[in-house]
Amino acid sequence: MVEPALVCHGGAGHGARDQPGVDIASAAGWDVLTSGGTALQAVLDAVMIMEDDTRLNAGTGGRMRDDGSVQLDAAVATSDGRLGMVMAIEETPNPILVAAELLDEPFHALAGEGARTWADSKGVQRAPVVGSPRPIASDTVGAIAREQSGALAVASSTGGCTGRPPGRVGDTPLWGSGLWCDANIGVAATGIGESIIEELLSYRVAAEHQRNGGDLAAALNWGIDQFSPDIQVGLIALDTSNSGLGLANTGMPWAAQL
Repeated sequence: MVEPALVCHGGAGHGARDQPGVDIASAAGWDVLTSGGTALQAVLDAVMIMEDDTRLNAGTGGRMRDDGSVQLDAAVATSDGRLGMVMAIEETPNPILVAAELLDEPFHALAGEGARTWADSKGVQRAPVVGSPRPIASDTVGAIAREQSGALAVASSTGGCTGRPPGRVGDTPLWGSGLWCDANIGVAATGIGESIIEELLSYRVAAEHQRNGGDLAAALNWGIDQFSPDIQVGLIALDTSNSGLGLANTGMPWAAQL
């Protein structure tokens, strides 16, 4: 049995005023872990709290596309190889629940109205999402947990970018870019999605962690250094030792329970 651990973030570009929501999410996920719960349940509980916090850019705090719609993305991955991704889904206050429903399906990703119709069949709440009046956002929320068995899980959710066209998908739900999870490490990214996608950031940080002998801080610094300072980017990561960390080249509220 190993020690449980949890790391959460509230998005690159956010500041101290958004820290309380991240702290509440972290405490909820930690309660799951210290009660003997799974890493998967811990990250889902943490991310749902942040999706329900309109100060953060996910779920109910999602940003409006250029046609006024609110389309949301989310993804979940576990260290036993399961993956679920949902993209550009509407009328879904907690898209992370749809991603979680995909973990045990023979397909990994659903998008748009097809994703929402499938979510109806799984009993995931359909409800209007008004979205946030904040004018600009290009960030996300995320959580990584390690349970007592040593298993890891990663969950990320985003409300997208203000003014982008309907159907635009950033890094958050994309395997290898917005998140990565294997038997050794979980990684989640936040920031300018197009730039993160181009760098395949989360996978490459995990590979750097393995290459450098497990130095988590060095791997995250390496990841941030792939970007010029004018491109906002942040990372959280948790490995199978007692290492958990958040790092960004801009403001990023984050919390760890180790």
